[in-house]
Amino acid sequence: MNSFGRIFRISILGESHGPVVGVVIDGCPAGIPLAPGDFEYDLGRRKSGAKGTTPRREEDLPNLVSGLFNGFTTGAPITVLFENRNVRSSDYSRMRDLPRPGHADFVASRKFGGFQDFRGGGHFSGRLTLALVAAGVVAKKLLGGMTIAANLLEAGGMKNIEKAVEKAIESDDSIGGIIECSVKQVPVGLGEPFFDSMESHLSHIVFAIPAIKGIEFGSGFAASTMKGSEHNDNILDASGKTETNHAGGINGGISNGNDLVFRVVVKPTSSTSQVQHTMNMKSGRVEELEIKGRHDKCIALRVPPVLEAATAIVLADFMLMEQKISRINKV
Repeated sequence: MNSFGRIFRISILGESHGPVVGVVIDGCPAGIPLAPGDFEYDLGRRKSGAKGTTPRREEDLPNLVSGLFNGFTTGAPITVLFENRNVRSSDYSRMRDLPRPGHADFVASRKFGGFQDFRGGGHFSGRLTLALVAAGVVAKKLLGGMTIAANLLEAGGMKNIEKAVEKAIESDDSIGGIIECSVKQVPVGLGEPFFDSMESHLSHIVFAIPAIKGIEFGSGFAASTMKGSEHNDNILDASGKTETNHAGGINGGISNGNDLVFRVVVKPTSSTSQVQHTMNMKSGRVEELEIKGRHDKCIALRVPPVLEAATAIVLADFMLMEQKISRINKV
């Protein structure tokens, strides 16, 4: 449900307009140095402020309320909370009866009988990716020499990201994008057959990120147009280094020592100023809906640090499963 992982296990909590959002991280080894300042870089990358992002501004200051003592993790669950301060709940007063097309409003109402917090998307909001980024900051500390980098390759079908965002602003509509994530220095052997493959776990957590609609590893869907002799990666040495990387660093669901490479599709933000149509659940009539409030023109701009965090969480869990990380960090 709201938890993920086997040894490095996270549980997210909160709502977009509730008092806080946050994460509880269980299974983190003891003795890892951790301070509020460690979160600043990745949280800053996720923040709004750039052209095409939501005008909502939050401080996003991490409050570390458990699992730390004298600047080190204790081995107990780590709890990180963030206050929601810059909310305008009145923007969502009509959403109780008018579910937004493309959003979780309708299914949330049916699933939870109308008791869900509909303000700003509630527990379904992209605001909760803040919890993933916070957990990713801790996870990255466990990965040794591995480096994770995610980059927006295109937005709105264009390689020129800035121009794509400008067009979205001009048309007062939203656009999606494609993000590539790569990890260097991944050891051989991470992943478990049959149902706990590297692809399975990465896909699982990636699809927990709101707005993600697709994923491909290595050559991905382009593999369908290749011959086997073209797609196979020739092995060059005893370390497993390959001439090409069409497999994206994974064979048989297990990391092969080459760079882990995958791409995700981010859909356009559903909250658009364009007039749409939806069912008024109170009157039973289809009505026009013009969504007000503060929303991203291109949410894909803010997804790279979230994708890196999700990847780090999976890798940290696999590293602990493989006993490549000690449960006590010797400092």
